[in-house]
Order: sequence, then C-alpha cells, then structure tokens
Amino acid sequence: MNMEPIYLNIINKLSDGVYFVDTDRRITFWSKASEEITGYKAEEIVGRRCNENLLSHIDEDGRPLCIVGCPLFATMSDGIQRKDKVFLRHKSGHRIPVIVNAFPMINEGEIVGAVEIFTLASPRYYEDDLIERLSDIAMKDSLTNLPNRRYLESFLEYKFNEFNRFHVPFAVLFADVDNFSDFNNKYGHDLGDEILKNIGATVRTTLRTTDLFGRWGGEEFVGVYAIKKETEAPILAEKIRILIQNTQVMSKEGKMLNATVSLGITVSHPDDTVKSIVERADQLMYESKRKGKNCVSFG
Repeated sequence: MNMEPIYLNIINKLSDGVYFVDTDRRITFWSKASEEITGYKAEEIVGRRCNENLLSHIDEDGRPLCIVGCPLFATMSDGIQRKDKVFLRHKSGHRIPVIVNAFPMINEGEIVGAVEIFTLASPRYYEDDLIERLSDIAMKDSLTNLPNRRYLESFLEYKFNEFNRFHVPFAVLFADVDNFSDFNNKYGHDLGDEILKNIGATVRTTLRTTDLFGRWGGEEFVGVYAIKKETEAPILAEKIRILIQNTQVMSKEGKMLNATVSLGITVSHPDDTVKSIVERADQLMYESKRKGKNCVSFG
C-alpha cells in the first residue's frame, strides 16, 4: 500500500504550516495551513526556491534569513534540527511572527532535503514598516543604501556554507576609490558622498539574485559573486571597473566629474575563511594601487 497520499492528507489537516525542500532548496510540497497562514497558494510556491525571498524571513534582529542565515540550509548542511522565531512576509505585505522547526529529510543515510513546520506566534502580526526599518538599521549603509559590512560578512558565511557542502564557487571583489581624499578636498565632502552613492547605484544595476555588493567602510566596497569557473572573476571585475569609471556627478559649476577605483578579485578556496578571502582581495586591491590605480588584480 502506498502510504504517501495518506501521510500528505494528514499533514494537510494540521493547523501548522508545513513545507518540504530538496537539496537545491526548491519547494516540493506546500500544505493547506501554509496557504492559510501566508496567503500564498501551493501553485504559487511549489517549484520555486525558498531563497527567492518570496516569504522574506527576517529574525528579531532584522537579519534577512533567506540570504544570511537560512535554518533549512543549515539543517541540510549538518543534519541538526533547528527551532527559531522569525517574521515572514504575508502575501498582502504585513509581517507575521512564527516559530519555525526545521528537520533534515534522510533517505538511506543521506540528507535529501528538509522539512519546515511553522506555527503562528503572538502577537499575530507587526507593521511591516517597523520590521523593514529594523532590517535597514541592522544591515544597510545609511549613505549609499547598500548592504553594510555586517550584511556582507553574514552573506559570506552563508556562501562558505554553500561552498563547503555543495562546492558552489564564488568570487570576492574588493574596490577602493582612487584618490578619494583629494577628491573630497578639491570638490567638498557633499560631492564625495554623491560619487559614493552613484557608484553604489551603478553597480547595483548589474547584480544578479546570487550576487551582493556593499559598502565595506569609507570609500571601500566589497562584492560577492557567483561564478562557474575562475576565469570569470577578472572579466567581471573589469566590467565593474569600466562602469564605475563612467559614473559621474555634477559639480556646482556644472562640470561632470568622475572617480576611478582600484580592484582586487579572488575566488573561494577550500581552506578559506571570511577573513582570509577578504584579506586576499584587499591585498590584490593594493597591488592594483601599486600598478598605477584604476585597474584590476586577480589571484
């Protein structure tokens, strides 16, 4: 007797939301209670990856869990059950606090996916703007509106988990605006701020859903990019260099001004850590400075 339809029928009668994902984080089952709690029908969800941010899980510190701390991904990585309180986004826009339980799905000793059970917490919902403000404060740079250093470090931790479990390579780019102090002294800090904001806005338009570009601090930026092979990394960095070189701001006198960047880019190694890969990209950036600036160094 095939028991699977019976089990699924039982799950669909539960008041808690239940969904399954495979090792690619693609949702394979979405229960009736999941529909009722989130507003999303099964046909809108099944087949999509949970990290596409449809539910946009955020924890109590405002961290976007689908990007930097997914309980399902962690459970599939180490086989450990996890329980957490998160805020998911209802289809209509407001936030709902839920308690999530994530379990690995194991077949013949191998992890083949994960199950998440989520239960409504109290109060029933929060104003969406409140949670979004918390997220912005915690994870965004106030000047450029880019992800900040904390966000980038969390994303890199996630990328290393993905790299170590699924061998998905990635590249880290470190960029520093050339002669930025001279630019500020000559044209003023307001125009310096504008060039930083415009650099961020320009690069943001090139990003895929698998990439992240943020402000590391001062005039420094860090990018994290999904790649299939190492040779993609310097090509990607060169495109960004050219885009930034052609990003402009207008002075009070009506003159169009631009800035250049020196870039270093490297790819993930099995023995890397967040610290080591960023430091290597940083050193490569300084190599570009020594070469004469406005260029890319890869290693």
